[in-house]
Amino acid sequence: MDYTHLLRPTSFDQIVGQRHLVSTSSPLRVLCENDSLGHSFFYGPPGCGKTTISRIIAKKLKLDFYEFNATSLKIEQLRKIFDQYKNTLSKPLIFIDEVHRLAKNQQEVLLPVMENNSVLVIGASTENPFFSLTAAMRSRSMLFELKTINKDDLAELLHRALEYAKLKVDNDVFNYLINSSGGDARAMLKLLEFASSLGEKITLKTLKDLRPTALNDGSSEAGTHYDLASALIKSIRGSDENASIYYLARLIAGGENPEFIARRLVILASEDIGNANPQALTLTTSTMTSVSKIGYPEARIILAQAVIYLCASPKSNSAYMAINKALQAINDGEILDIPQNIKQQNQNYLYPHDFGGYVKQNYLEKNLKFVDLKDIGYEKKMKDWLFSLKNQ
Repeated sequence: MDYTHLLRPTSFDQIVGQRHLVSTSSPLRVLCENDSLGHSFFYGPPGCGKTTISRIIAKKLKLDFYEFNATSLKIEQLRKIFDQYKNTLSKPLIFIDEVHRLAKNQQEVLLPVMENNSVLVIGASTENPFFSLTAAMRSRSMLFELKTINKDDLAELLHRALEYAKLKVDNDVFNYLINSSGGDARAMLKLLEFASSLGEKITLKTLKDLRPTALNDGSSEAGTHYDLASALIKSIRGSDENASIYYLARLIAGGENPEFIARRLVILASEDIGNANPQALTLTTSTMTSVSKIGYPEARIILAQAVIYLCASPKSNSAYMAINKALQAINDGEILDIPQNIKQQNQNYLYPHDFGGYVKQNYLEKNLKFVDLKDIGYEKKMKDWLFSLKNQ
């Protein structure tokens, strides 16, 4: 029994989670119900409802629904649909999954129909697609973020599924279905589907045989997963190697996915260590690759090595602070013209290598400062080198 298909919501009111998008007063729903919704892009984790919301929008607006994946989408397919609706009063909804993978020529084909609104384009991605879309696509679209579905909402959906299938399960089975799915409704329903097809009685052992480790949540207690992950990161940031190893062990013992832990370490390597020890990013990236290939139990050793290394590394958050300041300036409207000397068709560009590696010239139309290097580790060498270079 395909619970994912059978329980797919057909209206905004049936959706669990995403209240910021589907409540009666949310901008997305109001625009949809007023038939004023424009081209939109949804992004968020797997199984959070991106495709479902797009289907509901098509139904609400009475539009034909065409679903594609950017990795296999052919331009001829789009043009065939455009031609089909060219001389009609109706328009289709073109839904493109993995939209961040759209090639530039595919985006260019979509631009004219987006401009004249002869189709409604909706894209979905697990990544923020605005960084991969052209400026022309971005200017014609809206962006909506979907959140991981929380455990209360997953529980509501699971109750629906069990009632629909006329199944009864013990509390430990019920909790594992939710806790091991990491906020992914589709993953939860698929696990239930596979387990129910093996026999009438669903046991915890059956679930763990099908899914030995959580997708990204190794705790059976609501909130504990996030507290343990937070404690690990804060202990590493505080250079407490014993506390860090303890919380790592707690996560591993709870069945935490090793790739989830490794991803958090990669982020920390840039956010909290950065250029004070640039090798930290290299080591954690290698850790992420290694644990994905090896898995438990040996992955515990690789993770422990990375955690101890990060604890013993000098700490700097200058890269984290710099990009946040720059993005805030841009969001506040600090959009500067690019100086002529560094444009592609440049005028009077001074090639630094012709001047021994450095020459003073204009790179910004306004004097802005975002980067504040610290006197810590390798970053001090970088700071001293830049200072001597610009003051020689």
